Amino acid sequence: MSTPLWEAGADLVVVGTGVAGLTAALRARELGLRVLVVTKAEQHDGNTRWAQGGVAVVLPGEHDEGDTVEAHVRDTLVAGAGLCDEGAVREIIAGGPAAVTGLRERGAVFDAAAGGRLARTREGGHSAFRVVHAGGDATGAEVERALLAAAADGRVPVLERHVAVDAVRTPLGQVCGLLVLDDGGVPGVLSAPAVLLASGGLGQLYQATSNPEVATGDGLALALRAGAAAADMEFVQFHPTVLYTGRGARGRCPLVTEAVRGEGAVLVDATGARVMRGVHPLEDLAPRDVVAAAITRRLGDAPGGVDDHVFLDATGVSDFARRFPTVHAACVAAGVDPSGQPIPVAPAAHFACGGVVSDGSGRTGVTGLYAAGEVARTGLHGANRLASNSLLEGLVVGARAAEAVAADLALGVLARCPATAELPTAPVADRDSLQRVMSRYAAIGRDAEGLAVVGSVLDLSTVERELNTRELVEDAALTAAARALIAAAAQRTESRGCHVRTDAPARDDARWGRSQVVRLNPSGQPVLADPAVATKGVA
Repeated sequence: MSTPLWEAGADLVVVGTGVAGLTAALRARELGLRVLVVTKAEQHDGNTRWAQGGVAVVLPGEHDEGDTVEAHVRDTLVAGAGLCDEGAVREIIAGGPAAVTGLRERGAVFDAAAGGRLARTREGGHSAFRVVHAGGDATGAEVERALLAAAADGRVPVLERHVAVDAVRTPLGQVCGLLVLDDGGVPGVLSAPAVLLASGGLGQLYQATSNPEVATGDGLALALRAGAAAADMEFVQFHPTVLYTGRGARGRCPLVTEAVRGEGAVLVDATGARVMRGVHPLEDLAPRDVVAAAITRRLGDAPGGVDDHVFLDATGVSDFARRFPTVHAACVAAGVDPSGQPIPVAPAAHFACGGVVSDGSGRTGVTGLYAAGEVARTGLHGANRLASNSLLEGLVVGARAAEAVAADLALGVLARCPATAELPTAPVADRDSLQRVMSRYAAIGRDAEGLAVVGSVLDLSTVERELNTRELVEDAALTAAARALIAAAAQRTESRGCHVRTDAPARDDARWGRSQVVRLNPSGQPVLADPAVATKGVA
């Protein structure tokens, strides 16, 4: 096994340069901590910059239409289909106004409406116009720009092209550092009593996704190997409207933000029939899981001979190019004029509602290990994330995680240890085979037979490898994530939120009104924990 050849140190190591990671790093710096940030690509290459819709938040003084924090809480709980942790929901949403105010103080500029107040839009599952946005449909890019600018004064050093491999732990299992590979593949140790995972999601489990190529579940796998628990892994949200660019599309596909439907666009099939009429009281503004499942069912009938995409008719949306410049540019590049013709769209993997079990301050069950953003399962999202709650969560929990680290350091509960570690070995499956079977059998519609096929393919294509390259780290992470997802999905014999079982289409609250917890067994296989500890209050 390879041993580290170099070392650096800090009070807090942050993995990831998205909204959660940079917010945490900046807040930690304000609290006087020595911070070191690690990202496996360039600083701006995470998922945050691709977020289009906005930030869901009720801002006192900015909203004059009777919206309330309580209404935002209620909408979040409804979207989460019974599996949200209500305490976490209330805590995080209540922290939204201060978090967004702080972001604006760091330089973020949101779109203004007449009279100088912030412009707002409405997205699926929301009962009010409460989503603030920037650049029309470029909110994530503006959030990322502001945070990177705030961190650019040199007091938050960032190691680019360094991939996090494994947590360094004491004999008692406390995390006290991070084993990484630098851009030359040379292993090194970052010694720190606190490691915050803000590494994003796992969209690359599937052939088509709205996520960039870096979304391979690295933080989830690292946390599982460190002894942390994961929960709600079966709930992967498929965004219902990703730009359809042809049969067999692979990798990151352009997103068509839900705000387009918030401004009046409607989904139609190839015959022109409305997809969402009669499906849900909110029709095209139903929660994402409902819309994505409805599209999938409609495509099963191949209306007009088309079985792989539907259309978003936005021809009635005024001044489309100005309001949605990012979407408009992607459409034009694909040969579509949204002002005069419907946009071809299809569901694609978008957001992991589950992840590393953590509380609203980012603490996991492993001392010294914290998690924030999409990699974390705080209980905010339950079985289906409410639109535009992700940037909100990253802002709120990112800051609170930094505050939790500072408090834990002051209390002396965190550990420091010598910089010794070895590169681990882990099961690694063939990525192409994994993506194919996950897309075929573990996407929106699942059944017991198909999930068993995924398990068999993973077993047959998996080899134990030392994680000595970025590609192997990523493929091992995807393998662990897939196995955790399959274990949870096979066990949950009902349909709820993002998890749709065609062989168990009903929701079963009596048996399944709880979350499932996944851990690694001694042989490194993800297994479900005792059902006695699998509850909505798992975090």
